[in-house]
Amino acid sequence: MSDSSTALYRFTAPRYWPVWLGLAGMRAASRLPHGARMRLGRRLGTVLYRRLSGRREIARRNIARCFAELDEIARRELLEAHFASLGIGLLETALAWWAAERRVMQGVRFEGLAHLERALDTGRGVILLSAHFTTMDLGVRALGSRVSFDALYRPLGHPLFDEVMRRGRLRGMERALMKQDLRGMLRSLDANRAVWFAPDQAHTGANCARVPFFGIPAPTNTIISRLARRSGAQVIPFFPRREPDGRGYCMTVLPALDAFPGADAAEDAARLNRLVESRVRLAPEQYLWIHRRFKGEPGMY
Repeated sequence: MSDSSTALYRFTAPRYWPVWLGLAGMRAASRLPHGARMRLGRRLGTVLYRRLSGRREIARRNIARCFAELDEIARRELLEAHFASLGIGLLETALAWWAAERRVMQGVRFEGLAHLERALDTGRGVILLSAHFTTMDLGVRALGSRVSFDALYRPLGHPLFDEVMRRGRLRGMERALMKQDLRGMLRSLDANRAVWFAPDQAHTGANCARVPFFGIPAPTNTIISRLARRSGAQVIPFFPRREPDGRGYCMTVLPALDAFPGADAAEDAARLNRLVESRVRLAPEQYLWIHRRFKGEPGMY
């Protein structure tokens, strides 16, 4: 996925009609007032919980392993809360892709934005470390209202949805780079730009280490260490979070990581996992538990 566009008229074949219908529903929901959007999102989450049995089982196993200290009732409540958050997150994504900035920014507050501004003043670029929360797209759009940045991510494999997603995300970011485009990321860092990257999904092959996440070995991308070493860029954590009362959002920017990268890329990856875990525990229902984070771990999937 790059900055180049694919004309939407290329997606008029009947096989694309169900996706067009879903996108039309999302866009209509983006016009709803905040309270109505939250209520509809929770109801959508209930539908997803009932219909997506495979993803529900993945999330159930992830939560059971990561929160073994909870009893069965508490884990079930967390699972249901996660799907409510997924439903809300889909409508927040629609808001981020299609709404005017003044509507997107209603209820949004930033913490620690000066950390990012000071890091950019060094002239070496910034790696914005983030993670896959249900508030991710809203966070990208909100951050884009404060600072220009690029982002690495991977397409989902459906050409129409991927094109609409690319266009929607470019409302918050300057450039959308393929996850494998490390040269593009280095060029952005060399130009003293911020680059958003979430390394918390299962990664195999080159630049991979199995390191703990919630105490469980998880295949983790180690590329941030390599990029930070080659570019001299500081690593600044950025995490969006929906407030507990559902009335607003906190966009948290943390100080640059000290002594990063270290001597060992695997230990660096474990350190990043610990940081992400600490943020997940603040709002566990908002993390993307439907992802197979622990691929290769016996008995997980």
